[in-house]
Amino acid sequence: MTQERKDKTPVQRLLVPSYILYTGKILTAISPFLASRFAAKLFLTPFSYNLPEREKEMEEKSRQTRVTVPSIDREIVIYEYGNSNRKILLSHGWSGRGTQLSIMAKGLLKEGYSVVSFDAPAHGKAPGKMSMMPFFSESIHYINKNYGPFEAAIGHSLGGMASLRAVKDGLDVQKLVIIGTANSVTRITREFAQNMKMNEQVARKMKKHFDKKFGEDMDNYSGAVSAEEVQIPTLVVHDEQDVDVQVDNAYQINDKLQQGELFITKGLGHRRILGNKEVINKIVDFLSV
Repeated sequence: MTQERKDKTPVQRLLVPSYILYTGKILTAISPFLASRFAAKLFLTPFSYNLPEREKEMEEKSRQTRVTVPSIDREIVIYEYGNSNRKILLSHGWSGRGTQLSIMAKGLLKEGYSVVSFDAPAHGKAPGKMSMMPFFSESIHYINKNYGPFEAAIGHSLGGMASLRAVKDGLDVQKLVIIGTANSVTRITREFAQNMKMNEQVARKMKKHFDKKFGEDMDNYSGAVSAEEVQIPTLVVHDEQDVDVQVDNAYQINDKLQQGELFITKGLGHRRILGNKEVINKIVDFLSV
């Protein structure tokens, strides 16, 4: 598959085996209820992939520690990269890992920062089969308490949503950067079902199941809901051709921020944006002001 075609294909389609897509389609036709439970399990299950060449330097040079986050009783893997006391906290997206923002991390090191990142539960080297967004935000709070303080936090995709929530809940950083971050949990479930070749009825049942399972409306974790209470300067980075998280999410989140700044790119998609030189320079400039 060419890079251009990859950029136009949602990551869920890239990582999910075709037989799972077929199963979801059949279950949707037979029973939307069964399809919703199948989709819910799939939704909470990260997919793994081989370590890309671009991430190997950070993998080899970072100090890694496996720890348990008490509030969720789940293990994560901490990556400490660099030696500066000017620390930046990095949060990867769904099915990512602590080295996912490695090119950005290297750029930050050159500017005198050090970074701390992590494999969220069931991601990368962290054990487990299932994860969810609250696990990300709880991990962020644990890392801040034990490895901080941090000057800023940078989150990609779900990591951006978790970072917004963490700041809303008291994460003490001076600045925040979110990249390719979604606004609405309801919309995420709807688009997930669509990518899995299921319909909106399945998506509604899946969202209702999550609300009941976790004891609250999961839209409370939506990006714009958290953004309403984020008072620090926040850079919202998004690409016009992001097929995983549509660019209007960035505008919706930015509208709710008290000190938001939009940086919209073109032609980088959901993943290549993380290693783009112009994006990294923009983030460094934003952090430096």
